[in-house]
Amino acid sequence: MEHAVSIRNLSKAFWKAPVLKALDFDLRKGEFAVVFGPNGAGKTTLLKLISTLMEPTAGSIFVYGFNAAEEPEKVRKEIGMLSHDSYLYGELTAKENLHFFGQMYGIGKQELEERIELFLNDVGIKGKADERVSTFSRGMKQRLSIARSLLHQPSLLLLDEPYTGLDPSASLVFEKLLNSQAFAGSSKIMVSHDLERGFALCDRVLILNSGKFVYDGLRKDFAGFEEFKEKCGSLLV
Repeated sequence: MEHAVSIRNLSKAFWKAPVLKALDFDLRKGEFAVVFGPNGAGKTTLLKLISTLMEPTAGSIFVYGFNAAEEPEKVRKEIGMLSHDSYLYGELTAKENLHFFGQMYGIGKQELEERIELFLNDVGIKGKADERVSTFSRGMKQRLSIARSLLHQPSLLLLDEPYTGLDPSASLVFEKLLNSQAFAGSSKIMVSHDLERGFALCDRVLILNSGKFVYDGLRKDFAGFEEFKEKCGSLLV
């Protein structure tokens, strides 16, 4: 199986207003793609469709060979998602949140304990493990969300503006985790408004505008970020 994600004729409309229009897209295993585009282009909708949080109006989505419409549970096990929404439970502690999500993914008890300790330490909130999430700042919640999204060592990471709420230190922690050996082989799709940072991280650049991909190319084809901005900047408005 060559592709981590395969999308065919994917469309989504809300109240008959089209948001995504007959998209075709393949993401190779291990590839890191970043999707840029203006507000309202459909970027977050695309990630929600791939993650099975939303159903398409038409078309098909396959994640590591699993049909998102027919086998959503299997698709979800392959995916880690980090977005504006933390998907955390405020009444639970940091550790309890990770226990809950780890059990959902069927991680064994001993292994789960080890991963929780490791990730809480990696994201810099080990000292807050037994505190309720409702008392956390936005930045701390985002750090815990990073641990949650990576806990089950997903094959596909979906990153929707992942730097929102992260201070510079936490941003470096996040990038270190993304580039760590544990996730070196994972496939990644990131939606970002931060052109320079997104360009620096990715292998492949896509631009989504008015519900369609208007550019799809490799980062290595550009001499650097300034050339990318010069050649593709007009597609981002």
